[in-house]
Parts: sequence; C-alpha cells; structure tokens
Amino acid sequence: MHVSANGLQIEIDDQGPPGGEPLLLVMGLGMQLIAWPQELVGALVARGFRVLRLDNRDAGLSQGFDHLGSPGLLGMGLSVLKHRLHLPVPAPYRLADMAADALGVLDALGIAQAHVCGASMGGMIGQHMAAAQPKRVKSLTLLMTTSGARHLPQATAMAQRALLRRPGGRDTASIVRHLENVMQVIGSPGHPDEPAARRQRLQASVERAWRPQGTTRQLLAVVADGDRSALLRALRLPTGLIHGEADPLIPAAAAHDLARLIPGATLDLVPGMGHDLPTALLPRFAQGIAQTAARAS
Repeated sequence: MHVSANGLQIEIDDQGPPGGEPLLLVMGLGMQLIAWPQELVGALVARGFRVLRLDNRDAGLSQGFDHLGSPGLLGMGLSVLKHRLHLPVPAPYRLADMAADALGVLDALGIAQAHVCGASMGGMIGQHMAAAQPKRVKSLTLLMTTSGARHLPQATAMAQRALLRRPGGRDTASIVRHLENVMQVIGSPGHPDEPAARRQRLQASVERAWRPQGTTRQLLAVVADGDRSALLRALRLPTGLIHGEADPLIPAAAAHDLARLIPGATLDLVPGMGHDLPTALLPRFAQGIAQTAARAS
C-alpha cells in the first residue's frame, strides 16, 4: 500500500502485530522492499516485531524522479572523480532526503519510535535517520554498509565491472540473466543460494519493477553524500553491525571502521558472506537484529 511521506507516495509493507515493537527495514541501491526475504520478515514477526518494509524513492512502486533525468556512464564517472577529489557532487536528491522519506513513513503510520535495520545504501540512510532524529530510532542494525570514509578500501575491480555492465536486452529474461551474473560476483561464496530459487526471486523483482535510471540517481546520492564519520561519532543508541568477511562490494574494513566510530557498536563479522542476504544466514540476521533491539529496552 502507498502512504504519503515527506510529500511523496511511498510503497510500504506492514506485517506483524499492530502493537508489536515497530521495526523498519530499509533496502539498498536500486533494491525493492521484496529484497528483504519473507523468511526473514516471518522470523522477526515471530519475535513480536511489527515489521515495516518500504520501497525507497525511485525504486519499486514508490514515486520516481524521471523528470530530473539521469547521467550516462560518462557523467557518472565524472561524479565519482569529483568525489575522490573532495569536490562537491551534484545530485537530484540526497541520502538525507531519503532518510526524511523513511521518517515520514513512520509519521504516516503514527509511529513515534522504531528500530531500524538498513542494508548497504539502506544502512547509510539509517545512519542519517539516527543522526537527524535520534529520539525516533530506538536501535540501529547496519548490514554490509559503510561510513563513506574515503580512506576505506573500495569495491573489487570485478565487482565494479559487474555493476557497470548492462543487460543484453530489454526483455525480462535478459535482465534476469544480468542480475544473476551480478549476484554471482557479489554474493556469498560460503553460503550460495540455490540457483533456481534465486532466479525466481530476481524474476519476481524485475516483473514488479525495473527502474535502472532510478538506481543511477540513487547512486549519485550515495556518491554525493561523502564521509559520515562525524555524524556516527555523535550517535548514542544501541547499534549492531553485521558484515561479510568476503564482501567484494563493501570490504570488511568498512565494518571495522563503523565499529570504531559508533560508540558501543557490536560487530558480527560473518565468514563466507558477501554482499547479499543468503537464505542460510537469515536466522543469524534475525537473531542479530533482535539482540540489538533488546539492548534498547
């Protein structure tokens, strides 16, 4: 269903007991709310949480920004170069705006406080939520994300090439094959999902929405955001970090950096985990989210 949040129409999913502890799940770059596996949602609902998922702006079924245009590969490369040179990067919107969207979802549902779990870019959004309105975020779980500090190791060359490639065609089958190839590169080598099940999930995602220009605008927001270290040092809330030792997109050094920056943060560094949410690790994720939330009470 849609709610009006921060002046936008944002698609959400709401599961679990209405009186349960609200838990907002924020997904990463170009991903939709259904990228949070239903098995994980069910495990969290079984623990008593009211689980909320949202499509970020420019993704899934939420409001888009196609009228603002999208840079090509050359424009994106120029933005990355400006970022590395510590120059301002123009972007159609910022991660802080996406954080305001997520807080607006809580407003629309009449929720004063919620636990927040963000994956990858969603973790960056969660950082902004906690920094902007600390009384609204009861606990923060950050999955496979980063502070954005420039000294950190970057994605492997293979991961960067995989993300920059384009599908071989515009039909669903070509797009699914492209996404399978991406997940093969950035996924968890120690916890591989069954190929047919992964293909089915990817096809469901493409059939629901395929918005590559929105993904590019979101990527610009990430690049434009820069280093959040100063924001993170000021956080004072229960924070749990979950990161893969084998993450080729956001290397594990980013998790150690977050643990150093955020006071009292705990770190679960998972062997064999890459940059995805493999089925075999979903119970571990649910337990970690619940343990971090329990620290808030």
